Amino acid sequence: MARRPKGRFIDGIVLLDKSTGMSSNFALQRVKRFFNANKAGHTGALDPLATGMLPVCLGEGTKFSQHLLDADKRYLVTAKLGERTDTSDSDGEVVQSRAIDFTQEQLLTALDFFRGETQQIPSMYSALKYQGQPLYKYAREGIEVPRESRPITVFELNFIGLEGDELTLDIHCSKGTYIRTIVDDLGEMLGCGAHVIMLRRTQVAQYPYARMVTLDQLEALVAKAQEQQIDPSVLLDPLLLPMDTAVADFPEVNVPDAIAPYLMQGQAVRVPVNADLKIDELVRITLGDIRRFVGIGTLNEDGLLAPKRLIVIHNEPAETN
Repeated sequence: MARRPKGRFIDGIVLLDKSTGMSSNFALQRVKRFFNANKAGHTGALDPLATGMLPVCLGEGTKFSQHLLDADKRYLVTAKLGERTDTSDSDGEVVQSRAIDFTQEQLLTALDFFRGETQQIPSMYSALKYQGQPLYKYAREGIEVPRESRPITVFELNFIGLEGDELTLDIHCSKGTYIRTIVDDLGEMLGCGAHVIMLRRTQVAQYPYARMVTLDQLEALVAKAQEQQIDPSVLLDPLLLPMDTAVADFPEVNVPDAIAPYLMQGQAVRVPVNADLKIDELVRITLGDIRRFVGIGTLNEDGLLAPKRLIVIHNEPAETN
């Protein structure tokens, strides 16, 4: 007999404002416990040093976490110039110190190098895997392994300020971009070295910064619920964003109620679709006049809507405040 998962069936996305010094997995497990959720998953880890937006998917929302992992991100980063570390951030050991001697023009020229489409070699202190092991495990043992450069896109790189030896930048980039590597490479271009001393993720996809909550705020709400002798879900669940916000950019295909049962059984169905829709393009599927989100699918070569990932409906979807 299959074991019933612990926790309640609750679906949605929490925009956690992760604090510094904790792992993303630790933060995830705390959120899962506060909401008493049966399932939870995050959408791309932040280093312990980093703070900021960490979307946590609960319940059926975990089925769409990959699409947030693939989304663009925005960061505010402060780099300390004049010192290079082995991890490219302040958690590492200083391996080289050099004088800071560059002009404003040289700085702006160097920054421009990173804008647009470029190639980046990931840091050895990253979670990318080589022969089944994360790179950082090799790095901690002093082993350097081959790493292939990967294409990245920096949509915006804005100079915020330079105070003494601290340079602050705002970076909007594609998935898989390592800000520590940009900072390290920039330091080498400037001839002085650099490493990250502050990193804050300010945006994932189009999620609003103002909707973020901290673990301390969640803990306070749980304590308040206990004082009022009410279930914590009464105060916590309004913080949830609907799980279809993870695929909000996908075109919508609405399925009439009459044929919805066939779709929900995994069958491809024929429905009116936008003529601009491409074969195999991922779409967001909704049902009936209330346009209830039930998953994602594609239009196949026969012109049928084929479900790819459907949710199990346990409760009403969270409402956006």
